[in-house]
Amino acid sequence: MTAMEPQFVLAFCIGVGLSAACGFRVFVPLLIMSIAAYSGHLTLASGFQWIGSPVALAAFSVATIIEVAGYYVPWLDHFLDTIATPAAIIAGTIVTASMVTGLSPFMKWTLALIAGGGAASLVQGATVLARGVSTVSTAGLANPVVATMELGGSVATSFLALMMPPLTILLIAVVLFFVGRKLLGSRPRKEGAEASKMA
Repeated sequence: MTAMEPQFVLAFCIGVGLSAACGFRVFVPLLIMSIAAYSGHLTLASGFQWIGSPVALAAFSVATIIEVAGYYVPWLDHFLDTIATPAAIIAGTIVTASMVTGLSPFMKWTLALIAGGGAASLVQGATVLARGVSTVSTAGLANPVVATMELGGSVATSFLALMMPPLTILLIAVVLFFVGRKLLGSRPRKEGAEASKMA
């Protein structure tokens, strides 16, 4: 199978979609992926069948519960944020690699790191910024709301990636575009306001 075949493109879109979901929550997409593989609804690349094993399913279930619960503990959510970015990149890379077939190992992992790890890091960066704004503006009182939205985003993105892969990629691109535009657009206005105060 070559990289231009429809089956490859579909599998690649699933991988990147699930990788992006890792940016919201690291283990939720892995758990959903494990369930899908274990039940026979998702075919994994050679060497990654362990993701659909009972042991992996149990491990991802426990890890998901701990991760989700941790974001509702005030002091623990800050600690999780410090390790979430590298963890999301690693998870996103593995998820995309587990879906890609027909490439050499070097090409597979390079593509997985750039596309999967990149998608996870972009989404994770957006969630860190959102949590930072919430912490500053509400003294952390709204952080549980942000945590719930992130959890919902991870679950929804994971299911969409499995059911409508191309649409998921499009939606992720649109959301990241508007988030980036808003963040970059607010910076000049903020700097302009500070300059006018100094004047």
